[in-house]
Amino acid sequence: MSYLVNGLYIVAFALFILGLSGLTGPKTAVRGNWIAAAGMGVAVVATLIKIGDTAPVNWVLVVTGLALGTVLGVVPAKRTRMTAMPQLVALFNGVGGGTVALIAWSEFIETDGFSHLGADRSPAVLLAGSLFAAVVGSVSFWGSLVAFLKLQELLGKGLERGLVSSARAFQVLNVLLVLVILAACGHIGVGAGDGGGSSAWWIVLVLIASGLAGLFVVLPIGGADMPVVISLLNALTGLSAAAAGLALDNTAMIVAGMIVGASGAILTNLMAVAMNRSIPAIVFGSFGAATTAGGEGGPQGVVKATSASDAAIRMAYAAQVVVVPGYGLAVAQAQHAVKDMAALLEAKGVEVKYAIHPVAGRMPGHMNVLLAEADVEYDAMKEMDDINDEFSRTDVTLVIGANDVTNPSARTDSSSPIYGMPILNVDQSRSVIVLKRSMSSGYAGIENPLFFADRTSMLFGDAKKSVNEVIEELKAL
Repeated sequence: MSYLVNGLYIVAFALFILGLSGLTGPKTAVRGNWIAAAGMGVAVVATLIKIGDTAPVNWVLVVTGLALGTVLGVVPAKRTRMTAMPQLVALFNGVGGGTVALIAWSEFIETDGFSHLGADRSPAVLLAGSLFAAVVGSVSFWGSLVAFLKLQELLGKGLERGLVSSARAFQVLNVLLVLVILAACGHIGVGAGDGGGSSAWWIVLVLIASGLAGLFVVLPIGGADMPVVISLLNALTGLSAAAAGLALDNTAMIVAGMIVGASGAILTNLMAVAMNRSIPAIVFGSFGAATTAGGEGGPQGVVKATSASDAAIRMAYAAQVVVVPGYGLAVAQAQHAVKDMAALLEAKGVEVKYAIHPVAGRMPGHMNVLLAEADVEYDAMKEMDDINDEFSRTDVTLVIGANDVTNPSARTDSSSPIYGMPILNVDQSRSVIVLKRSMSSGYAGIENPLFFADRTSMLFGDAKKSVNEVIEELKAL
């Protein structure tokens, strides 16, 4: 039976890797997800066979858990709009971390404080793996819940600004919590070593202190850093799952957790580099303190409004148009209208490209997913490093709901909270048209001088409605 289980695990791991490779592009992402999901199904079957071969299995409980998990996973995923996908990702990631923490808790109870182990289980591995899983899983769970609340904007602007401004106090609390966690884990380790075990309250203390640490780390981090935080929490969840796999001697959890942890860590690093920030600076430096600015200082100039007719004329007679999508495009669900507008422009001989900032939107790859949903060609989506040199040669740049990623203060104003963050060089275009509902600041909460620039004009209103009006004007030309 062990040969069958190991064979199924190998198949599952191959499917994991093949599925992950499919996520490198929008055209293969759906297939990649299905392949990886099939791999997870194989791993679940292999694990159940392994457990059933060594001990009786309560199949009613297993089937009930599988059914409940399927409903809780499929229904929200089906009903969640694309604009809320970052929140769903944060929530699902948190559930994974919470599950790992509960596994560590159950292992503590089952082994009487890690003091009663079978001959086939290493006490050191069980102890280290379980405690690591308990701490990191709990941090990931509660941190992800805070990320969900922030992305869903349930905390309120005033409360969030207050939290960001209290970053120093949270850092002091986190230092104290780390000391508590280390002391509690040390006590559990001593108890496991002398064979007497520890009181169940010690593992509860570890979980509570770790949960508070997760809350206190993420609470003062503002919106500008949230995509990086989501990616980092995802990596932590993967590592905690791998640690739990070591404790349980479950190969599937080890491999799957390491794949998630490694890929999440790589993505986090790439995004941090794209923002010209170090990961410790993001976690402990509260780059999101930009949310305290709130557009202070008042208007920086005169805003020039434009019309759909004027925008259509300028783009129709341009050689090149660059579309810069942001979260406002996601909110308005304007991606299909933008694709139709681009088709009309291309029919008139205009070259249309899409400039994608690594942290545009609310999660990694948010804009790529939206545009791919509208069948925008992947080759037309240009990453920041590939498109920035072209803005000076671009006749019209159409900014749709993007704010912070186009803010020239990141280059020119050393006092700005986002100073040093690489941005799209939209202000270097010959003409800029910005589609926004109002003059409200972006997610980082600071004023954008681009909106007052001489070359910029504002087309106010819902992005989808505005683009559709431009489409009608283009048809009439």
